[in-house]
This record gives sequence, C-alpha cells and structure tokens, in this order.
Amino acid sequence: MELFLESFWPMFRAGLTVSVPLMLVSFALGLVLAFIIALMRMSKLPPLKGIAWFIVWVIRGTPLLVQIFVIFFGLPSIGIVLKPIPSAIIALVVSQGAYNSEVIRAALTSIPKGQFEACKALGMSKLQTMTEVIIPQAALVAVPSLGNSFISLLKDTSLVASTWEMTITDGGIHKGQFRVQLPGKEYIAVRIKAVK
Repeated sequence: MELFLESFWPMFRAGLTVSVPLMLVSFALGLVLAFIIALMRMSKLPPLKGIAWFIVWVIRGTPLLVQIFVIFFGLPSIGIVLKPIPSAIIALVVSQGAYNSEVIRAALTSIPKGQFEACKALGMSKLQTMTEVIIPQAALVAVPSLGNSFISLLKDTSLVASTWEMTITDGGIHKGQFRVQLPGKEYIAVRIKAVK
C-alpha cells in the first residue's frame, strides 16, 4: 500500500502533463485529417477516393504500436529524426484521422439527399450547404462514436511510453543499445545490431 501511495502522485502528474495534452492535440489534429480523408473518400474523383481508401486500409490494418515504431525508429533511416512526443503526435494523428474519417463519412452520408436538394432550391452554395446545414446535422450523428474514439485515444497514449523508455535509458536505441529493467533486478544492457 505504501508503494502505491508513494507512486500515485508521480504517475498522476505524468498523466496530466503528458497523456492529456497529447490526447487533446492528437484528437483535434486527427479530426481535421479525418474530415479531409472523409471528403476524399466521398469525392467523385477516382484517384482521390483511391488514395483515401488506401490510407484508411493501411492505418486501420496495422497496430498503433507498429505505426509509432515506424515513425520513431523508421524515419531516422531516411534522415528524419524526431523526438518521442512529436513522433507520437504524428502517429496518433494519422491513426485518429484514419479511424475517425470513417465515422465522419458515415455521418455525412446519413444525411438524406433531400437536405441537399432543399439547399439547392433555396439558392445556397455548396459551401453554405455543408457549413450551415449538413455538417451540424452530421456532427450530432458522429458525436457518440467520436466520444468513444476520444476515450480510446487516452488509453492509446500509454503506447508512447514504449518509445520514450527506449530513448531515455543509457545511450538510446539509436546508438545501438538500451537497458531493460527486470522486476527486482539491475538493468540489463541489450545490444541491437542494425540489419541492412
């Protein structure tokens, strides 16, 4: 019990200072990306529709941890080195964008076509139709699923610790070694050889 009480505040503080801001930033940027991908999926241009479909297919078909590792450990091989938090934000934004694009697309397509026709009859432009009529109605449809996604994102931020721990410990994985701590044991140095 004493161990729990001593470690509670540091863990709680880390959650407030790292996980919550990471979640808020990733969700907000992910919604923007999701809306863009949803509009691409609804486009009448086959290349746009195909690109959006492929992005959603790849991102939804791979685990988030793999995506985080590819961005953090894979990009340095092509000369792009990112710190753990920016790489985590990119991975979470792309993941949220892919998943939430389907929610937004479904919400937009749930609006009856009569709404579009009524707006056209009233002389509204396509932009006015979307911003003043369609998106407000679609937002009500999307809120429950987006709420679930928001909660899930808070849990997903814990995956960021996997890259953070590898880089903080002795030398970092980019230099070829890192340390692993087993319960009740000293650190064990692990050497990683790059495979070309």
